[in-house]
Order: sequence, then C-alpha cells, then structure tokens
Amino acid sequence: MLNKKDLLSIEDLSKKEIISIIKNANNFYKNRKISIKEKVLINRTQINLFFENSTRTQVSFEIAGTLLGASVVNFPLNNSSQSKGETLIDLAATLNSMNPDILVIRHPNSGAVQLISEKVTCPVVNAGDGNHEHPTQALLDLLTIQKRVGRTDNLKIAICGDISHSRVARSNIFCHKKLGNEITLIGPKTLIPRNIDKLGVDISYNMADGLRDVDVVMVLRLQKERMDGGFFSSEREYFHLYGLDDRKMKYAKPTAIIMHPGPMNRGIEIDGNLADNLDKSVITMQVEAGLAVRMSVLELLLKNKYENV
Repeated sequence: MLNKKDLLSIEDLSKKEIISIIKNANNFYKNRKISIKEKVLINRTQINLFFENSTRTQVSFEIAGTLLGASVVNFPLNNSSQSKGETLIDLAATLNSMNPDILVIRHPNSGAVQLISEKVTCPVVNAGDGNHEHPTQALLDLLTIQKRVGRTDNLKIAICGDISHSRVARSNIFCHKKLGNEITLIGPKTLIPRNIDKLGVDISYNMADGLRDVDVVMVLRLQKERMDGGFFSSEREYFHLYGLDDRKMKYAKPTAIIMHPGPMNRGIEIDGNLADNLDKSVITMQVEAGLAVRMSVLELLLKNKYENV
C-alpha cells in the first residue's frame, strides 16, 4: 500500500513504500490486459498539467491512466489562463472545483507541484518540478535495474553528467540511499552542487575513478536550457572527458548496464553506438518500465483515496 495522498518526492517515501510500488509495478509489467473490475480509474478523471515540454513522461502517464480506465485530460497550458497571468493558487482552486480524481503535474519551478497539492483535495503526482525531484523516473529506473540486474540492493551506481540541474539525479540518490546502495556522482566541478556529498554520496571528477567496478551507469542529459553561464568550454571537450563511450565503460564491471532518462544528446553525453548496444544499454527498457510504474502509482494512490473515504 501507499499510505499517502500524493506522490511528490522519493525523499518522502519509506523503503517499504518504494518496494510496494515496485512490487505492484511488476504485475503491470507482466500483464497490461486489465479486467474491468481491476480498472480502478474507470469513471474517474485524470488531468495532466505539463508546464514544460515532455514526450516520454506525459505520454506514459496518459497511456497508464487510459489502461486503468480513466478519462484523461491533457490541459492545454499554452491556451489557458496561466498564459494570461493566473497564479498557481488560483489555477489550483479552479481545478479543484472541477473535482478531478487525480492530477499529474510537471512544472519548471521547484516546489510548485507541492503548492498545488496543498490546495486540492485529490491525489497529485509530481512528474518533475524544477531541479527538485522526478519520483516516477527513479522508480522506473529501479524497476529496470531489478529486471536486468536481478536485484535492487548491494549495488554500486554511478550517476554521470549534469548533476546540478538534474531532478532525476536527486530522486535516484534518495531512492538508492534508502535501499543501501553505493552512489558516486561524476562530472565537472561546475556541474556538481556544493555540499551534495551530505546526501551520503561519493564525488568524482574523473570517469576512470568514478566508474571503477560499478554495476549501473546512469548518464544524465546536459540541460542547456537551464544553464545561464559557461559550465564547460565546449561540447567536444565535454564528450572527451565525461561522455560515455566504450573506452570509459571498460572501468565498470563487464556486466554493468547503461541508463539514460532521455532525451539523449548523442555524441555529447553518450556515444550513439553504445546507447544502441542492447547488451549493455537498457534505455528502451526504461521506457517500458515507466508505463508499469506509472500504472502502479496511479492505482495505489486512487485505492488509498477511496478505501479511506
């Protein structure tokens, strides 16, 4: 069970709750043909509000809700009152008056999703807020690791690249620290936040040292749209030092897997041929796991809501 109104962050979840979500997601990973009786969102309304562009996450949540029986509404923010200056609080009040059963929200500002959740009575799922968290991404990454590696504990994990602007990195750190796994963050000093080592992670500014004997390599997208200064001299130099390729992968375990939340910048963060090497890369598997995890989250939140009425 998930005894929470909302899913806003991995930091808020217990180890038991994380395992519960993954266990439930495994059911959907194996079988997505759901009987009418099992469709917990039938005759329910799910509203997706994406204040930032998204392909994988938005489509995944839309399909997840539809498979569970929901009427899914994708809120057209470009044509909404938000573009006319409406505040988040007023938007939340408007949506709450429509009595939706669940909201899925992505927003460019950290904390915005929590603010909305405090003003509505229905469950809210954080689909990514600023550089704060992206909880379902960490959960789908965990499910992918479980499927491919065969376990979710006793792991050495490297997270490489743009740590500073990454909500994916933060959610994965919280997730894997709760599971007792070792985490090393790798990147240039300009892209690793100060004091992040207080979260219990190791820091490396060198791929050879940071990748040594790891089980999982998570590569992050360079979020150039969030960068307002010179964080590295050139994309060519960045790839030479921190882009994942066959040469750098030799420092990891021979059985190590490669992950990326997408979208990828091929030839900058990761070599294109390596990304397509299905012996090591599980990037497409992550997308598949994402649907199962989001079905799991929607189901558990709705069950918690209506079973406690």
